[in-house]
Amino acid sequence: MRIIVGITGASGVRMGVEMIRALKKHPDIEIHLIITKGAIKTFALETDYDLEEIKAMADFTHSDDNLGANISSGSFLTDGMIVVPCSMKSLSGIANGYAANLLVRAADVCLKEGRKVVLVPREMPLSKVHLRNLNLAADYGCSIVPPMLTFYNGADTLEAQMNHVIGKILMQFGLRHQKFVPWEGDPSEV
Repeated sequence: MRIIVGITGASGVRMGVEMIRALKKHPDIEIHLIITKGAIKTFALETDYDLEEIKAMADFTHSDDNLGANISSGSFLTDGMIVVPCSMKSLSGIANGYAANLLVRAADVCLKEGRKVVLVPREMPLSKVHLRNLNLAADYGCSIVPPMLTFYNGADTLEAQMNHVIGKILMQFGLRHQKFVPWEGDPSEV
């Protein structure tokens, strides 16, 4: 399996790192990583992560400026793309086909080739423009997986909340996340 992971400048870049870590638990997955310029700034503001260590976790890292990268072509086979977190700027580019950088171009290629694209939008509250772009993206085939809080599974830490979101994202590709706690049903109904 070959999956592209895009990390944009929206708040929550740590989710992108956790996504890579979860994908690395599946040794048969080749990870192609794009970190936007905005994400680089957000990493500096929100974390003390070393970007070179994050890049080294992926099998391949692509510059967001490199529109000639292999992932910018439909003839380079992938199983799809995850954009986590997805900024409203990147969402707008994806929803409106404005491929000004590699991240948006790679998503555009996945959509035109009928491949899975999962967007994890990070904004609150959502304006009508954001909602319109999310609707457009969904209409074009993107799966929208907002990082919503969960309570039914006892997720009482930030890590547990992120594991829930990561698990929901991986389900879109038919993959399991070891740290995901699914709903088991109401035991009183048995």
